[in-house]
Amino acid sequence: MSLALLFAGQGTQYAAMLPWLETCPEAAPTLALIAAQLGADWRTRLAEPEWAQSNAVAQPLLTGLGIAAWQGLAARLPVPAVVAGYSVGELAAFCVAGVFDVVDAMALARDRAVAMDRSAAGRDTGLLSVQGLDTTALRAACTRYGLSVAIRLAADRAVLGGLSETLTAAERGLSAGGARCTRLAVRIASHTPWMAAAAIEFEARLSAVAMSSPHSILVCNHIGAAEREPGRLKQLLARQVATTVLWDSCMDAVAERRVRCVLEVGGGNALTNMWRDRHPDIPVHSVDEFRSVGAITRWADTALR
Repeated sequence: MSLALLFAGQGTQYAAMLPWLETCPEAAPTLALIAAQLGADWRTRLAEPEWAQSNAVAQPLLTGLGIAAWQGLAARLPVPAVVAGYSVGELAAFCVAGVFDVVDAMALARDRAVAMDRSAAGRDTGLLSVQGLDTTALRAACTRYGLSVAIRLAADRAVLGGLSETLTAAERGLSAGGARCTRLAVRIASHTPWMAAAAIEFEARLSAVAMSSPHSILVCNHIGAAEREPGRLKQLLARQVATTVLWDSCMDAVAERRVRCVLEVGGGNALTNMWRDRHPDIPVHSVDEFRSVGAITRWADTALR
């Protein structure tokens, strides 16, 4: 039996996500950390877009919730064979793989958000999802509009980052040409050269963190492949802040481990949908698609047989 975990990234947070989480005593200490950092009313405040979409809220919240959700499930499911995280989801993935603990993960999420906000200060930047352009057309679009590929999702799908005004122009022009474009609820150009200063700052911050070799296979965004050496893991975790997330390669690296099923851990089901498109032969569900821990574990137990 082999299980893979995918930890969700920013933009997936909403007030009613993971309704079963507060019933899990194993998750209580991590939920307390979230409340201490963001306030006990964080669920209610997720209805406020300005607050919910800020990096200072979204990054530690999603990191903590991913870890807490797995803590609520870990005693009932096998140790994951392979783990990967999407964008800021890497912090939860590193923690669950045993590289550092939840206290470090939450502190790193806070400091990562601060560094990224500082790097973008004074500039209105963001992200645009684009589907329907091949690699050549995507490269041409980036050149035309002054954008960068932030996340590579498939041969004809990517997330682009840059200045908001150029994203608006690109959305208009590419949509007119038949591409499907969606502005994301992320207010900085993550994983692009706009974040170069943040990557340097975050790498310096990581230098003070003790890291262990992962006990599960850990697939990293920056290379789209597995890594286990702690010094190298520090570099990869920092560099993905300002370089393209190779999520298509990450999914393939997970699938190559011949896992029996995949659980997306976090709010929403964006990673689940991407997985089904790319690897439809390997069952997948988001934990947010269930109403109880029992329902999650029953599905996983059946899929793992």
